Amino acid sequence: MKILKNLIGGLAGAVALNVLHEALKRFDHEAPRVDLIGEEAITKGFEAIDKEPPSGDTLYAITLAGDLISNAVYYSLIGVGKSRHLVARGVTYGAVAGIGALKLTEPLGLSDAPVTRTVKTQVLTVGYYTFGGLVTALVIKGLKK
Repeated sequence: MKILKNLIGGLAGAVALNVLHEALKRFDHEAPRVDLIGEEAITKGFEAIDKEPPSGDTLYAITLAGDLISNAVYYSLIGVGKSRHLVARGVTYGAVAGIGALKLTEPLGLSDAPVTRTVKTQVLTVGYYTFGGLVTALVIKGLKK
C-alpha cells in the first residue's frame, strides 16, 4: 500500500510540474522549455535505431507521457523513509532534479539551451522541479493520514 501511495504522490508531483511548465511557457518567453529537450531525446532515440522519429502532436504526446512517467517514478522515491522528513526530501529531490536538468543535458548529448539560456530560465527550471517535489511530499503526507 505504501508503494501505491508513493506512486500516487509522484504522479501528482509530475502532473503539477507539467501543468506549471505548460502554463508558463505560453506567457513567458524566458520560461524553461524542458519539453524541447524531451523531444530532442525522443528524436535522437528513434534515429539511433534507424527509425523515422515522430513529429508534431505525436512527438509532443510521446514526450509528455515519458516525462510524466519518469518524473512520477522519480518523485515516488520521496516517500521512502521516515514521514517526518517528507517535505525536506520533497524539496531536496525536486531541487536535485532541476539541477540535473541544467547540468546533465549537454553531457547526454542534448541541447541545454532550452533550460540555460538566461539566469531566469535556470532559476525557473530548478523551481519547477522543486515545486513538483514539494507537491509530491504533501500528497504523500496527506495520503498517510
